[in-house]
Amino acid sequence: RTFTMAGHSPLRNEKLGLGVSLVKDEIWVQDETYIDVDFSYTINTSEDAKLAFGIKAGAHLLNIDFSKANPEDTSDDGFTSNSNIDNRFSPNVGFGFYYYTDKFYLGYSVPTLLRRKFYDNGAEGISYLSRDNINHYLIAGYVFNLSSTTKLKPAVLFKAVEGAPLQADLSANFLFNEKLTLGLAYRWDAALSGLAGFQISDDLMIGYAYDWETTELNQFNSGSHEIFLRWEFFRNKDGIISPRFF
Repeated sequence: RTFTMAGHSPLRNEKLGLGVSLVKDEIWVQDETYIDVDFSYTINTSEDAKLAFGIKAGAHLLNIDFSKANPEDTSDDGFTSNSNIDNRFSPNVGFGFYYYTDKFYLGYSVPTLLRRKFYDNGAEGISYLSRDNINHYLIAGYVFNLSSTTKLKPAVLFKAVEGAPLQADLSANFLFNEKLTLGLAYRWDAALSGLAGFQISDDLMIGYAYDWETTELNQFNSGSHEIFLRWEFFRNKDGIISPRFF
């Protein structure tokens, strides 16, 4: 189960931006909380294009409750309350850039530069059982005007991390009458998802997405559901809206 809340806004100097995000992720015995603050600086590269540079600073809190594992052997020292982890703090920094016009965008980011270590284990000189590797993300998309009422936005996301194959996400979203968004996405050899969103007003959008595993993991889960809500408190009528969000 994952809960995400984020907000961002330009500052008094419109070239500067500030964002804050909170993510809470619960999986079995593990409970993680991510708190991040992002700063960006944007420059004009042409009359209709901009390039933004961003840096991130954040905190990660890790909780592990091994009692939720319900081990058959309760005498196993690895599954006692003494092995639990309570609010272990890890710092984080990241960076990225984002180039965009009113129809195209291209971005690259490394959101986690510092490697976190999990599940400390002092046996045999090993200080951890797992750790984060640095993730590299590359995104791109373009908006096509199919008619006066219909737009198509194909997009791609690549993720590269040490020790794992390259991950590719392909997606296509249709926007009808600037109100209704319908889309499909495919994660190569991994998952298929569908999305529907509705622009209730100029400031408020609500949507739903469903993700279905195409690997053998679909024998153990029935997919994931996501409900999202986007609320724009202050709109710049003259500014360029990122085509990622139409």
